[in-house]
Amino acid sequence: MLIIFGILIILACVLLGFFVLIQNPKGGGLSGSFGGIGNQVIGVRQTTDVLEKGTWILATIIAVLCLTAPFFIGKSGKVSNSAPTAIERAGGGAPAPAPAPAQLPGTQPQQPAPNTPAPGSK
Repeated sequence: MLIIFGILIILACVLLGFFVLIQNPKGGGLSGSFGGIGNQVIGVRQTTDVLEKGTWILATIIAVLCLTAPFFIGKSGKVSNSAPTAIERAGGGAPAPAPAPAQLPGTQPQQPAPNTPAPGSK
C-alpha cells in the first residue's frame, strides 16, 4: 500500500512541478505565447485559471497523501515475538557497559568518601 502512496505522491509532485514551471510569474502564463488572436479562437484566456486551480488541487492531493500514508505503515516495533536481528544476536542481548568518565591529564582520580569511620576511631 505504501508503494502505491509513494507512486501517487511522486506523480503528483512531477505534475505540480510542470504546472508551476509553465506559469508566467506575471500572470500571463501560456496566453502570452499564443498571441492576441488565440485568445479569441481557442479561449487561452482561461489557461491561467486552469493552471492555478490545478496547482492548488495537486498541492492538496500531495498534502492529503502525505498525511494519510503513515496510517498504513506497519507497527513492527510493537511486535514482541519477532526474530532478533543480527546485531542483537551478536551482542547477546545484554546492553553495552557504560564507558568510564575521561580523566584530564595531570589530575588524580578522586576516591569516593568512605561511609564508615576508620577502625580505631570513635
